[in-house]
Amino acid sequence: MSNKESMSKVLTVAISLCLVCSVVVSSAAVLLRDAQNANKSLDKKRNILAAAGLLKEEVGVEEQFESVDVKVIDFNSGTFTDAVEPSSYDQRKAAKDPSMSVEVADDADIAKINRQADYGLVYIINGEQGIDKVILPIKGYGLWSTLYGFIALESDLNTVAGLGFYEHGETPGLGGEIDNPLWKAKWPGKKVYEDGDVELSVIKGEVDTASADAQYKVDGLSGATLTTKGVDNLVKYWMGDAGYAKFLSNLKTGEA
Repeated sequence: MSNKESMSKVLTVAISLCLVCSVVVSSAAVLLRDAQNANKSLDKKRNILAAAGLLKEEVGVEEQFESVDVKVIDFNSGTFTDAVEPSSYDQRKAAKDPSMSVEVADDADIAKINRQADYGLVYIINGEQGIDKVILPIKGYGLWSTLYGFIALESDLNTVAGLGFYEHGETPGLGGEIDNPLWKAKWPGKKVYEDGDVELSVIKGEVDTASADAQYKVDGLSGATLTTKGVDNLVKYWMGDAGYAKFLSNLKTGEA
């Protein structure tokens, strides 16, 4: 057999193997897509419950999430809307679509999100006396990445019930400490607004618990100044007029 014929057979085998592998990988991706989407949805629900301090490991996530009422709000009017279907609406995808979002002006974009979706998802847990908790999606840039998470409010719509981030790329041991349960435990009980203005801040260093405004301040992350500032900025943005402030005000007065 000549070298030319040998090389031809090698190439034929290699190309055939590549084609078979491509078919196998493509088929696997299609077959696993539904399972991956289901796991992604389950993880999101778990993080929503966790942010509100309601996650019980001994109870199924889907069962617990049955108590959560998923709504869509119009950021411009601060009211509920049926313009999009909550079960299929992707807020992150909408924020990248010029037809479903607006560009945030540079001087207002303290969270560095670039664009904001016209509509937002909110998660409401009702109790015997009405609204028990409201969980709101938040996002903003830290040091290395965009942080995606949720902030939960108590029934007064001013007291923090909890906060958590489910996706980020911050430095482990530094900015990555936003995942630390000890740091997240500093949020419940803090106040967001004073006389209608956002006063909640993440400061550099530790909060002086004896200070008059301690209820509005959260300890910063040691050695992670820029991530701390990023969290502070995104909280101020989303709890402010461009974010959920108008909706929360309307919800409190029954006009949402």
